[in-house]
Amino acid sequence: MEYDFKRLIILGQIFLLMSLGASAQIERVEPLNWWVGFENNDLQLLVKGNNISNAIPSVSHDGVHLMSIQKGTSPNYLFLNLNIHAETKPGAFDIVFEQENKETIRYSYTLNARKKEADAYEGFNSSDAIYLITPDRFANGNVINDQVTGLKDQTLNRAQDYYRHGGDIRGMINHLDYIKDMGFTTIWPTPLLTNDMSESSYHGYAITDFYQVDPRFGTLDAYKELAQKIKENGMKLVMDQVANHCGIEHWWMKDLPFNDWINQQESFLNKNEILKSNHRRTANQDMYASKLDKQQLNDGWFVDSMPDLNQKNPFMATYIIQNSIWWIETLELGGIRQDTYPYPDKEFMSDWAGAIMKEYPNFSIVGEEWSMNPLLVGYWQTGAKNKDGYESNLRSTMDFPMQNNIVAALNENEEWDKGLVKLYEGLANDFHYATPEDIMIFADNHDMSRIHTQLNEDYVKTKMALASVLLLPRVPQIYYGTEVLLSDAEKPGDHGLIRTDFPGGWLNDTVNAFTGEGLTDEQKDVQNFLKKVLNYRKGSKAIHNGKTIHFAPENGIYVLFRMDGDETVVMILNKNENPIELDLKRFIEMGLDDKTLKNIISEDSITWKGPLKINDRGVILLTTKL
Repeated sequence: MEYDFKRLIILGQIFLLMSLGASAQIERVEPLNWWVGFENNDLQLLVKGNNISNAIPSVSHDGVHLMSIQKGTSPNYLFLNLNIHAETKPGAFDIVFEQENKETIRYSYTLNARKKEADAYEGFNSSDAIYLITPDRFANGNVINDQVTGLKDQTLNRAQDYYRHGGDIRGMINHLDYIKDMGFTTIWPTPLLTNDMSESSYHGYAITDFYQVDPRFGTLDAYKELAQKIKENGMKLVMDQVANHCGIEHWWMKDLPFNDWINQQESFLNKNEILKSNHRRTANQDMYASKLDKQQLNDGWFVDSMPDLNQKNPFMATYIIQNSIWWIETLELGGIRQDTYPYPDKEFMSDWAGAIMKEYPNFSIVGEEWSMNPLLVGYWQTGAKNKDGYESNLRSTMDFPMQNNIVAALNENEEWDKGLVKLYEGLANDFHYATPEDIMIFADNHDMSRIHTQLNEDYVKTKMALASVLLLPRVPQIYYGTEVLLSDAEKPGDHGLIRTDFPGGWLNDTVNAFTGEGLTDEQKDVQNFLKKVLNYRKGSKAIHNGKTIHFAPENGIYVLFRMDGDETVVMILNKNENPIELDLKRFIEMGLDDKTLKNIISEDSITWKGPLKINDRGVILLTTKL
């Protein structure tokens, strides 16, 4: 009996030592590494490990000072606040954690030298044309990673709209030549980070690890390679980020650091009903909005599977800001697109954008404000004279109002101007914007019906819409496959179908949009049209930064001019089915009389004199550059 008792004591001591040893196994330190030489010298490290809050951390390294330590509500978290002096030498240093039993563990953390100066990070602007890609649906460059053991979603079936189809980072790398040759200067893939969700994990917006590339898309090295090759091709990379929410399977959801890490955390833990967002985005600006409406917008969950992050928690706020900066430095990004911009705490979003722009003064961020009201879109742009004094620090917003105006202008058929006044008056709203040329315009995107579907499968109207997007004083974005008339007419608005596969992105595809094989005449026509306009646009200062003058639509024709120096570009939208003459005397103030202009598409020349006979419905693009 005495022997058994002593054995139990020994076993208990072994178990205690094993427990202490387990606590020494640090699971995560985030950010994964950092850099020397930021404007803000502070760095906050999230440290996760079993009972790590019982350990006492210390740092002994020249130029690195541990300023404070914060325990999480969970015993498995520590937050270390470091100050990194500007003169600190890059390299690795140890963070020492002393356990209660006086044993220590060392974690090696690395500070890198920055690859380039802060002002060398040039964001996108009105000289760029952005190609938006849903990676799972663009091209499958590596079939080995189509399904990854251990991840929850094992669906792989191209016949199912909401299953994974296998597109990946390698697929984008393999077709950079196509994107460049088309005339695009910037690539925006929807999120490539891990979405370890049980279903519909293909779209990327339910992130379960903010520092990990989804292995079905590839690796961090592959992402870096994509960024590098984009740069080598003279293009920029925009990263799609999500500050509002994460996926319900995010690693921290099983052990939340604080009691207020996510909104409605108590309800979530007690398995009570979760309040959904009311999606009343006007509550951000509405001077009459109730506290309830504001709270439900900002604290309500976007959907059941996407927990709403609490940016009012200062540790969460810092985590999100540092994560964005980490990706900018790691990939040398040319911009960020921020999802669901009006949903998080708006004061935090100002701090987030401000922190980034402080470090990268020439950078660009575009925020998604899905509203048809230009007052709301303009509110979020930096420099706006908002009545409440709000300063967003956000350079660009997404122009949903103008997208809506373009569709309405082309679909409606009022007697006098055949609906084109919708586009004319939409552009007239630019007086409201601080810098309209920084706003991002698009014909369609990954969340709405394809433009060809919105325009009732009329490919002539589709070309008119694309020309408008590329000629307006804006930053244009084109959705992948729009150039070959991809459509969701079978189920309009169905997200899985909107994000359909790009023809030729998979082995044995019978139609290949990369080579033109199997495309219809209409598809080839639109693809060639877009390619010509994009490549002209690349070198057009008039379109990039020129003055804009437009004339009110008459008789179903809308004419817009872009001018810079001796370059004038003319866009003529004509909705008449029968031949019509355009009286050029109306445009005498443009100073084009008797000048020779070239058709950008056909390359034919005309003299700007007398009435211009227009035989066909559609768009005419003319330039004084011969």
